[in-house]
Amino acid sequence: MPMTTKAKPLARAAALSALLVALSAPALAQVNLPVLGDSLSGTISTEQEYRFGREFLRSVRAQTPLLNDPLIAEYVASLSYRLASTSELTDHRLAFALIDSPVLNAFAAPGGIVGVNAGLFLYAQNEGQFASVLAHELAHLSQRHYARGIEEQRRSTIPNMAGLLASLVIMATVGGEAGQAALATSQALSIDNQLRFSRSNEEEADRVGIRNLYSAGFNPSDMAGMFEQMLRTRTLSQRVPEFISTHPLDENRIADSRNRARAYPTLDTLPNLEFFLMRERVRIHYASNLEGEISSRQRDLPQLTGVAADAARYGIALAQLQTGQVVQASESLDALLAKEPTRITYALLAADIAVASKNYPRAFQILESNLRINPGNHPLTMAYATALTKAGSYAEAAAVLDKHSAQYPDDVQLWYDLAEVQGLAGNIAKVHQARAEYFIAVGDFTRAREQINLALNLERDQLSVARLRQRLDYIAAIEKEFYR
Repeated sequence: MPMTTKAKPLARAAALSALLVALSAPALAQVNLPVLGDSLSGTISTEQEYRFGREFLRSVRAQTPLLNDPLIAEYVASLSYRLASTSELTDHRLAFALIDSPVLNAFAAPGGIVGVNAGLFLYAQNEGQFASVLAHELAHLSQRHYARGIEEQRRSTIPNMAGLLASLVIMATVGGEAGQAALATSQALSIDNQLRFSRSNEEEADRVGIRNLYSAGFNPSDMAGMFEQMLRTRTLSQRVPEFISTHPLDENRIADSRNRARAYPTLDTLPNLEFFLMRERVRIHYASNLEGEISSRQRDLPQLTGVAADAARYGIALAQLQTGQVVQASESLDALLAKEPTRITYALLAADIAVASKNYPRAFQILESNLRINPGNHPLTMAYATALTKAGSYAEAAAVLDKHSAQYPDDVQLWYDLAEVQGLAGNIAKVHQARAEYFIAVGDFTRAREQINLALNLERDQLSVARLRQRLDYIAAIEKEFYR
């Protein structure tokens, strides 16, 4: 059975819209006592937002291609938590979706959901500009702009409120040309209009986001710099970036951001190499001519110094590995490892090169030594499981992923990989269990239930049986809350 699911976006949106009706019902308004000074909590509590957000994330996973790159995902999460720690967010339970799209876009949804298109790395010129987009989205969350929008719709009619929720699904899960097609109907166009935040919401998100940028140690003028990049992109391509389509941008807004930034002391920030390394990963991922990427970097390298030079060398090594030039990739990486032998990003590339050379003992040595320094590190652990699988050590790889799943229970790729390696190891009951978790993570509860029942027919361990029955109860509870 192929472990994929692509629900129709508008149908999925309509199902999720039922939650919005429930959140607006007077009966549920009494679940939580209102927080003093929070006029919204009497309508939609932060806990209700959190539960909706996790269900919304399942919809995103089901309907969008996700970039399977634990290094980039870990970087985005780490940067987001850094910003969250100095933000006005009261609930720091964040969850992330790294979308495999070169289009410039990012979004946030109620309950701490942060979505980032990999394409954002292609347009941000430094880490501060990249962080400014995240800070803006976190500001929408901290100021509860989605809840405010729902409250405004509540004063109108429930169908309009459901439309607001559906618009979130369309924006986050369709986008681009497919999104434009989905918005072709008059009903969808109405939804798109409801999605756009008010001018006051956008101004508040800019103001709060700039303050957060400064508090987190970034140059507050980077937000205006990122806005200028977006406008420049629109001018050059004659296409409106997705971010601008849902966050209207003009010269006045850029000027306002510049003026707000001037209210803060100037910060002298050093370029963060890790941002530029992640940017190289994205550039190589979307490159149509890898040999050309290698040549251009080699040509520019003599004029580059510092962070720029290291990032170029890393990009060369990445591209060489992907074109099968394993020896050359190792030689390009050697200069970087000599400078920073413990940088995880370099160690992972060294391990990938060793695996490509079928030098599995070398790959294990690199990964195991780095895991001793960084126990439980997600990118290192996933790479270790991959190396074990490539080497034919299926049972050991399954054990690594099974243990790691306790720390990352919502990682879709982890469950997919675990199902595959359990199959290679001959553990059929465990295959069904891992598949069930995959389908739960993407919201395909029918298939998840099927997989659990198949596992129950095979499983003899009573603890495993009890856990499987608990997962059936969990699915039933979600369906009752969100899809009744």
